[in-house]
Amino acid sequence: MYKSEIDLKFQLDGDFYFNDSETHSAIKKVYATDASVYQEKPQAVAIPKTKSDLKKLIQFANENKTYLIPRAAGTSLAGQVVGDGIVVDISTHFKEILEVNQAEKWVRVQPGVIRDDLNAFLKPFGLLFGPETSTANRAMVGGMIGNNSCGLHSIIWGATRDNLLETSMLLHDGSEVKIHSSNQDFSANLLMEKISQQIKMIVDDNKAEIIKNAPNANVKRRNSGYALDAMIDDFNFNQIIAGSEGTLGFITEAKLKLIDLPPTEIGIVAVHCNTLREALEANLVALANDCAASELVDDFILDFTKTHPVYSKNRFFIEGEPKAILMVEFFADDIESIKIKAEKLTNDLKIKGLGYAHPLIVGKEETTQVWDVRKAGLGLLRNLPGDIQPVNLIEDCAVSPEDLPDYVDEVEVLLKKHQVNYSMYAHAGAGELHIEPMINLKTSQGKQQFRTILAETAALVKKYGGSLSGEHGDGRLRGEFIPFMVGEQVYSLFKEVKNIFDPNGIFNRGKITDTPPMNAFLRYEQDKPNTDFKTVFDFSKTESLLRLTEKCSGSGDCRKTEVSGGTMCPSFMASRSEQDTTRARANILRQFYTNPAEFHFKKTEQQEVKEILDLCLSCKACQSECPSSVDIAKLKAEFLQSYHDENGLPIRTRLIGNFTKLMQMASLVPWAYNFIFDNASLRKFANKIVGFHPDRTMPHLSTETLRKWHRKNTIKSDKIVYFFCDEFTNFNDVSVGKKAILLMQKLGYQVIIPKHIESGRSYLSKGMVREAKQIAIKNVTLLHEIITSKTPLIGLEPSAILGFRDEYLALMPKDLQEKAEELAKNCLLFDEWFCKEIDAKNIKKESFVNTQKLIKLHGHCHQKALAGQVSTKKMLAFPAGHEVHLIPSGCCGMAGSFGYEKEHYETSQKIGELVLFPAIRKLEATVIVAAAGTSCRHQIKDGTSKIAQHPAEIMYDSLS
Repeated sequence: MYKSEIDLKFQLDGDFYFNDSETHSAIKKVYATDASVYQEKPQAVAIPKTKSDLKKLIQFANENKTYLIPRAAGTSLAGQVVGDGIVVDISTHFKEILEVNQAEKWVRVQPGVIRDDLNAFLKPFGLLFGPETSTANRAMVGGMIGNNSCGLHSIIWGATRDNLLETSMLLHDGSEVKIHSSNQDFSANLLMEKISQQIKMIVDDNKAEIIKNAPNANVKRRNSGYALDAMIDDFNFNQIIAGSEGTLGFITEAKLKLIDLPPTEIGIVAVHCNTLREALEANLVALANDCAASELVDDFILDFTKTHPVYSKNRFFIEGEPKAILMVEFFADDIESIKIKAEKLTNDLKIKGLGYAHPLIVGKEETTQVWDVRKAGLGLLRNLPGDIQPVNLIEDCAVSPEDLPDYVDEVEVLLKKHQVNYSMYAHAGAGELHIEPMINLKTSQGKQQFRTILAETAALVKKYGGSLSGEHGDGRLRGEFIPFMVGEQVYSLFKEVKNIFDPNGIFNRGKITDTPPMNAFLRYEQDKPNTDFKTVFDFSKTESLLRLTEKCSGSGDCRKTEVSGGTMCPSFMASRSEQDTTRARANILRQFYTNPAEFHFKKTEQQEVKEILDLCLSCKACQSECPSSVDIAKLKAEFLQSYHDENGLPIRTRLIGNFTKLMQMASLVPWAYNFIFDNASLRKFANKIVGFHPDRTMPHLSTETLRKWHRKNTIKSDKIVYFFCDEFTNFNDVSVGKKAILLMQKLGYQVIIPKHIESGRSYLSKGMVREAKQIAIKNVTLLHEIITSKTPLIGLEPSAILGFRDEYLALMPKDLQEKAEELAKNCLLFDEWFCKEIDAKNIKKESFVNTQKLIKLHGHCHQKALAGQVSTKKMLAFPAGHEVHLIPSGCCGMAGSFGYEKEHYETSQKIGELVLFPAIRKLEATVIVAAAGTSCRHQIKDGTSKIAQHPAEIMYDSLS
């Protein structure tokens, strides 16, 4: 017997958060939301490690009349994993791929295995798990089963239900049962045998009523209620487990059907249309041409790609201003076959007068960019200004593709009647468009509108014989309308099914059946006055600090792993814990700033937020990789500034912030500094005093600053460049600065270090934003008159020079804003400047030797987020004989002072070990490692003993 949560906590191998301490309360708030509009603080959060933990949780739920909420990636759009029970997060530990049978084409996995990571593992076997949601790089098998996920290629590969061979599940008594698709003999489990008999009786006795109220047979996406209609011809319990949203039992393993890898060549015909109906009629032509996928994106989403830092680069295929683009995909073994298929489709479309442009896009990189535009739909829509935002409401309704044009026409009339804007995108080929109405859920009118539009749309879906949910599930959003869709009699059968499997209601209570009202427990309270916050940063470009936090849709792009690549979010990649995601940080900040009068001055609430922000490395990847561009680095700095204002500045924070001042003092006696930090025992003692990890080495201090050296080493030339002598290069990386300056001089440039002060990066990293603001103002004042497109400001350290293009712009008073923006345009990374000079024919190949060099490039996080790595790669490959490969690493893990701090050292090393360290360790000794960031080079040295070079050093060493 577990008398209390405390008893249970000590019995679990995993973690259990249940009380109101700062850590526990913060984590419970993080789990109060998913990707839906709902928010409800759970009773507790469990992170189980073993199957035994799950059984103990089931026992506890039975004994204490509570319930378990199974949660995987938490990307559900209908509130499936939101509730006041115990959230059970299987994503951290239940992620093993257990067995692969290549001959029989199946794989057995735990429910926390990520779909794209699974397919990366299966690729050498020549196999693939087909169902592919737009969240496939973080969606997990358990959640895909729960929602019967379908995805991009469902018209050829089917839904999860079609690919589920076997499920291992814990029943309400804690016993385990294996459910085979081909064998429904449960004699080994008496409880399941009894359940089976009762369910069979329900199906057999009510066949006519079930069939009568089911969606039309040609509606392939059907995920409303329990799939009793699917069990009439195939009495297989996997049919109702898929789509049951964790309400019938707890899944511990799944055996999945696999298919052969598709042909290697991919082509997409982008059908540009002037109206939505035209695109939906073109969809029928595409389906008649046996396409692999047919997906729609409307102009509402396309417009948001125009200014997005990543997706603007993916617009290369768009011609004119289409109202909608239908993306039709074909597979083949060769490009010529793709072209033949594309030509036939294009001819058929032209005969019917459908589409004004039909470009064909081929190649893996190009087609990936096209699909990325489509997959980013929901996140991109969150860039809409104001409180009227897209809502997940009628986005999952599915009808027959033949009925889709007429159905959409009627939905448009409905939405215009309610005077709401809307966007439409996604699965035209499957008859399921994600229709997103724009509603203000912060008002009573919007809350009522939310319900009314769903009710009226449900009537339309029923009229066309469709399914209220195609793949996103009922959850607490659509459950209220299931009786209307299937009739009271069939709905009562659903309730019987739930009661037979789960008599005590311990599995995800209040989802599918007996749900709360669909407009209850929303994220926002209605009709609250807007709150203004005094901030140091100017958040006006995102409307306000609060609106920036609200832009997080919960789509979970920050939960992808190192297998999928990218940088966001490094601490999550290391820990696999929800509290370390960008989403968690946005959510806790949103909750904190939503009720400032209640929470803002409570130290406990501040500590909760600080707890969740702690492992943010301020890498800035969220600024570009998050479709909604939620800049957590800026939000964290602003929060820490207010936290310091109320609680004082810790000594270590003050020391790190004042890095430049300390280095100035140390540079008076550099031999003493180096003596201490070159001696292991003295270094460990010194590190301990300031709160750094004893095993972390410290950067060497040069005997002469770069500024001092430069004063003695200048040349005159008509070609002038200005060099930003950042604090890291000036004191520690002097040799890098010397080589960069000598390189420019030997190429015929006069290098001037203009009057300026430090960059302010160390202050920003520690939340000392006021100090950083004064520095930014001073630098803009000093530099704006002399820096032009002809005489740019060039920097070596990405985090320093890119501050001019990022934080400085949000720190300027109004009278300096225009000058700061003009200055920012001409503040360049060294490699950006170098490439401009190559393009202007001012730098020639003859200046460099023809020597064979293999260079592996690790990109700095800020550079990847704000500038990209194209210029670095182009510069390094400029000399003949240079071969440059990008290391597919995210963040190095050092991130300024983060990797030095004793409490962050382990996480820092884990991040390095994900991709970067192993990739470098296996290199031959002759391979050169390039890294522009001073922190990156130091992390590489500590983690691998390999000396990485700044790209400017490599170019200097290649001079002829």
